[in-house]
Amino acid sequence: MNAITFREWLIIATQQLAEVSELPRLDAELLLAAALGQTRSTLHAWPERMLEPEPAACFTAWLERRCSGEPVAYILGHREFWSLELQVTPDTLIPRPETELLVELALERLPVNRPVKVADLGTGSGAIALALAAERPQARIVATDQSSAALAVAWRNAQRLNITHVEFRQGDWCTPLAGERFELIVTNPPYVAATDCRWQEGELRFEPAAALISGAEGLDALQIIIATAPDCLQSSGWLLLEHGYDQGEAVPALLRKRGFVQVSDYQDAAGLSRSSCGRWPG
Repeated sequence: MNAITFREWLIIATQQLAEVSELPRLDAELLLAAALGQTRSTLHAWPERMLEPEPAACFTAWLERRCSGEPVAYILGHREFWSLELQVTPDTLIPRPETELLVELALERLPVNRPVKVADLGTGSGAIALALAAERPQARIVATDQSSAALAVAWRNAQRLNITHVEFRQGDWCTPLAGERFELIVTNPPYVAATDCRWQEGELRFEPAAALISGAEGLDALQIIIATAPDCLQSSGWLLLEHGYDQGEAVPALLRKRGFVQVSDYQDAAGLSRSSCGRWPG
């Protein structure tokens, strides 16, 4: 199969990926372009070119991994988020487009022209912290994660992007923030229920379970964060949380019960409840 064209490779790969991918053609193009060390535009401009043996072997190996269900981001080792190219590994969740809503909500609450203290809890690859840092160069951002392996990935992303005003700390949720007060705390914690079998299917089974599963109802981490965040918030500081599409009533209720005001729930581009926020009174 080595002496076939880019176009023919893509047809074959798209057919093979149809059962495991929602976008099989896109996945095929991303993998083939990466195997060639080129952009996808090369595939479109030169569809009749033949694939040489070395990139063909690389593409074949990657295609087998993708057919097993492994996410493209883990195969290639990177994913774009908020126009930032981020390294990802199986130690981190893959940043998703719906999480950009959390970035938008945070930016609406962060001043542009003065210093501000922000914390990102459970930073993973550093996606949220680095996106905020790129937009708010005067902000001082602390990004926490329980996983040292995830923090290493986030630190490398910051170094490669030349973002120097993010500090990375290891620890569980608000614990590394003890003794400090922040104007805004943002988090995309685990919120999948342990009884939800979907995390054992498809691409999710390749992602770290500790970053996905949070108790029987998926609310354990959210409850801890909502309970402890006020100790680390300035008066009138904001707490922003991503949550599951079916938690749009439970999470705002937890915020109100803890004493937060101006509580709101927000939907993503698909119209699904995705994020909630509240302001600590003061």
